[in-house]
Amino acid sequence: MALVHLAILQLTLLWVVEASIVNTNALPLAKDGCEDHCGDVNIPYPFGTREGCYVNDSFLITSNDCYNRTGGSARNNQPWLRSGIFPISNTRNKFIAIGCDTNAVIEGSRGTSYTTGCMSLCDSTRDVVEGSCSGIGCCETAIPRGVMDFNISVFSYYNHTRVWEFNPCSYAFVAEEDTYNFSTQDLLNFKGGHMMPMVLNCAIGDQNCSEAKKSFESYACMANSECHDSDNGPGYQCSCSKGYQGNPYLKDGCQDIDECLNSTVCVQICTNLPGTYNCSCQLPGYDGDGKWDGTVCKLIPSPGRFPLINRISLGVSVSLVVLVLGVSWLYWGLKQRKLIKLKEKFFKQNGGFLLQQQLSKHNGSIEATQIFTAEELKKATNNYQENRILGQGGQGTVYKGILPGNKIVAVKKSKIIDQSQVEQFINEVSILSQINHRNVVKLLGCCLETEVPLLVYEFVTNGTLFNHIHKTDHSSTLQWQLRLQIAVETAGALSYLHSAASTPIIHRDIKSTNVLLDDNYKAKVSDFGASRLVPLDHTQLTTLVQGTLGYLDLEYFHSSQLTEKSDVYSFGVLLVELLTGMKALSFERPEEERNLAMHFVSSMNESRLFEILDQQMLNEGNVEQLNEVAMLAKRCLKVKGEERPTMKEVAMELEGLKAMTKHPWVKGNMISEETEYLLQKPYDDCVDGVTGNSACYDSIRKQVSISILDDGR
Repeated sequence: MALVHLAILQLTLLWVVEASIVNTNALPLAKDGCEDHCGDVNIPYPFGTREGCYVNDSFLITSNDCYNRTGGSARNNQPWLRSGIFPISNTRNKFIAIGCDTNAVIEGSRGTSYTTGCMSLCDSTRDVVEGSCSGIGCCETAIPRGVMDFNISVFSYYNHTRVWEFNPCSYAFVAEEDTYNFSTQDLLNFKGGHMMPMVLNCAIGDQNCSEAKKSFESYACMANSECHDSDNGPGYQCSCSKGYQGNPYLKDGCQDIDECLNSTVCVQICTNLPGTYNCSCQLPGYDGDGKWDGTVCKLIPSPGRFPLINRISLGVSVSLVVLVLGVSWLYWGLKQRKLIKLKEKFFKQNGGFLLQQQLSKHNGSIEATQIFTAEELKKATNNYQENRILGQGGQGTVYKGILPGNKIVAVKKSKIIDQSQVEQFINEVSILSQINHRNVVKLLGCCLETEVPLLVYEFVTNGTLFNHIHKTDHSSTLQWQLRLQIAVETAGALSYLHSAASTPIIHRDIKSTNVLLDDNYKAKVSDFGASRLVPLDHTQLTTLVQGTLGYLDLEYFHSSQLTEKSDVYSFGVLLVELLTGMKALSFERPEEERNLAMHFVSSMNESRLFEILDQQMLNEGNVEQLNEVAMLAKRCLKVKGEERPTMKEVAMELEGLKAMTKHPWVKGNMISEETEYLLQKPYDDCVDGVTGNSACYDSIRKQVSISILDDGR
């Protein structure tokens, strides 16, 4: 295996005085006799390079590597930093990582204790977007307030062996925002140098303004200046008052600005005053404040007659009004015509005609499927007001909409769509629209008149399973039998998608936030934004890896081969989440327990199951039943997909465990043919579509629903 070279970029600190110091040739920056620059870098007071030139020891600048005009330096720093008393600016800096097999972490404990980072992955340079640090080839994240130090760590999943030809190294650094522009060339050979500028927030002392003003001798803000409390740590900063410019830390450093040199200030006469100015109307017969941005200087009208100038002005004004109205009407008409053509373009571009053809093949479903206009959904969401947002995800935003008749729906406004996959998208919509399963969120219709299609779903009222498991205000509502019922319904929905749908569907993002609950706590699987249809003659698909960390099938992650067993793995994580009440991935837990699936399997292998189960489940549930569900979850989490059960087998086993609760006599003879028939036969009929029993599944031939909604709302 090739050795990966991890290059952590060295840092050059850019000390920034967060105050209004105007650098002009006429105004001094430093004290008399003190250096005011080092190379091309200005050094304004209160900073200084030797005794007597700085306000206190904290502002002493000592450096052996002043930068020349080419930006060169003879000194490099290590990939860590401990600031003296000045915090690292959280508004001016970003933590950036570069690489296609890179996981970068930055952490610190002085000032604010924190740990954060980002992940950057890609399979080839074709996936990379120039200038974008969104996680493909390059990623970035913000730094918290009050940070005084940092340590940077960089990890690689495959030691860059899969991307070695175009990305042999990972890079991570802290830099001033907008000073680095990502380029694909940086993946192969980062030419940004070993130094990047970083901004520190400096402040005077550790007192706020009101406390500092009490000590006249040590107060740093000189005449004609104002004091501001530091917004990133203790201390204060100074700035020249309005109407003054210069260095507020120097005696007489803030000098008056002569506003009268600006010809756009006064109409006639301008008189400069300390810190301000005065305008006046000198010519006789004129009145006003004399300011261009005020009432200017207007001619005083003679009493008893309408001045000629006013009559001319009125005529010109009326003509202009008529002209503006005419142009506005013409512009509005052209804009409406352009808008109609644009809607027609988007409708065709988004496959509207193809969708109409597909829907026309399902005569019984046309009434239940509606193609909405853009105006209808704009009105339903109150022009997409922020207070109508139900949730936001990586693929779009979901809004609450109210249709005529007070019917509440969820409207998904996606971010992007790949035009090369429009036909596939329409085929998926057409097939998903024929699914009418009681445990799958229904699609009511769509709008194709916008640049990105809008999708309309049924509104599920009781939030996500994630909120009910992990929020304390819902802890008493989800007892064990209710959790088991949710698991049974979710498994049934996935089994239906894998086995009973006209074309098998792999969900690809099963997690607790994508399982919604209605008022009766009935589970509904949502978010088919990452789903894929499986052709009848295929058992697997090769795709770009998508999913959620903590739920992602490890075999799929390594091979990019998507199968139905990938959903089985994610469902296994969901089962463990129901059993333990823990999140699938949490950095608040010890390192060996962060990944819930791995922690669970390890605990099972060490016979420590009951140590990690939710105490509420142990108090309420049947120990034997809990153990059976745990064993089933362990089988679902097998590393090799071929060793996992199918979703049909999972659903049947959960149905059997649920039947044990309702019919205790089943426990006595689990292997009898009669028991197997009672537990298996009804479910087989449901999955294979043999019967029309409404207790199994709702008809898929009389209704149309689609489920590709982020977070399912």
